[in-house]
Amino acid sequence: MVAILGGGISGLTLAYYLQKAGISYDLFEASSTPGGNLRTAQVDDYLLETGPNSLQLSPELLDLFTDLGLVDEIEDTAAVSANRYVLRDGRYQKLPSSPPALLANRFFSFKAKLNMLRELSRSPLPTNPDETLAAFFRRRFGAEIVDYALNPFISGIYAGDPEKLLVHKTFPKLAELEQTYGSVLRGLAKSGGAGGRRRIVSLRQGLQQLPATLAAQLTHYHGGQTVTALTRASDGHYHLQLASGPAPQAYTSVVLALPTYAAAPLLEDLFPEAATALAAVYYPAMAAIYTAYHRADVTHPLDGFGALHPKVEQPYAAGSIWSSSIYPKRSPADQVLFTTFVGGSQYQEQAQQSAAEQQQAVHTELARYYGIKATAPLWQTRYYWERAIPQFDSRIVGAHAATDALATENIYAAANWRAGVGVPDCVRHAQQLAEKIIRSVPHFLSLAQ
Repeated sequence: MVAILGGGISGLTLAYYLQKAGISYDLFEASSTPGGNLRTAQVDDYLLETGPNSLQLSPELLDLFTDLGLVDEIEDTAAVSANRYVLRDGRYQKLPSSPPALLANRFFSFKAKLNMLRELSRSPLPTNPDETLAAFFRRRFGAEIVDYALNPFISGIYAGDPEKLLVHKTFPKLAELEQTYGSVLRGLAKSGGAGGRRRIVSLRQGLQQLPATLAAQLTHYHGGQTVTALTRASDGHYHLQLASGPAPQAYTSVVLALPTYAAAPLLEDLFPEAATALAAVYYPAMAAIYTAYHRADVTHPLDGFGALHPKVEQPYAAGSIWSSSIYPKRSPADQVLFTTFVGGSQYQEQAQQSAAEQQQAVHTELARYYGIKATAPLWQTRYYWERAIPQFDSRIVGAHAATDALATENIYAAANWRAGVGVPDCVRHAQQLAEKIIRSVPHFLSLAQ
């Protein structure tokens, strides 16, 4: 019997595949709503995502959509979403979309392009587990690539700081390509990593449709049930204390499908060192500011997915998604909708400001860079995460090591701080963990034979 603590996408996916294999489980979720950070809200005339705004359609995610009957609900982004913009020299400039375009485009200087070409002949250095993303890219590609490509990407997508995130934890494939091929670019070309982009998708009713559909399939999903304590009997079985009383079952395995800050207190009595390691993981604060204007008041064509802000440009926000451009039906036809991200590890001062201060500052910055003529937004609201995305910096190393050790005690981790911060990462990791648990059950294996 497996206890799964947490009903985010990792816990739900794990439970779904265990159920398909006939493995007994109980999934406990503290909230009355499944999905964790995958949340969609209909507010006035706007459909808002308060977690991920879209997903890369990985093979594992497509398999899950197919199993759940959600393929017909997939909503592709509009064609313009292939265009991505970055703030440079005080205005938005389109990023090159291919290697030939990169060489012809004026976004990067001649020196930066030369550095990229030289990367093909640079010798690899021995693997350094403490090397940061910025250090890796700086020695392979130069400072300009770090400032105007890596920094805005990491800030906007991961709420992180490339000077602190570890390359072997955040993008381990890059370090592997350097060691295997001598060059990251050569490795990408030879391994097929430089192929076309994956489809970027959502669901017609918003991304919360995915966890809602998963939870509806589960026979042993227990919503509104907070786990308050974890104990272990002399026979090795685990027992759970719920806010409503003791859980009725004993469990051979426990899966922590929780943020580290929620999992750590449950481990304090049995595994204090692991609890300390998990509690140390850093989640910066972040706010999403949703802002709408009449289309006629915005002079920028908004012909893209959105725009990211390099720290070197000294912006207020990390960047904006042009929500009405990529999914036009999510706001009135005569309006444009921005989703702007304030905070993250590089912008913690802004993250601590009040909602009114953030919303005013976002309007001021949008007006400046998008040529907005309106003196105030037509509509605006905010969603705030006190703890947003776990950072894969030096503090994650101890947490990963701790969970590796806990696995020998039949306690596993299935969450974005273990799998990777993207939903496809979480789905893939949950599938792999389900397979591991299934293989460990002798009775099931004997039946399968």
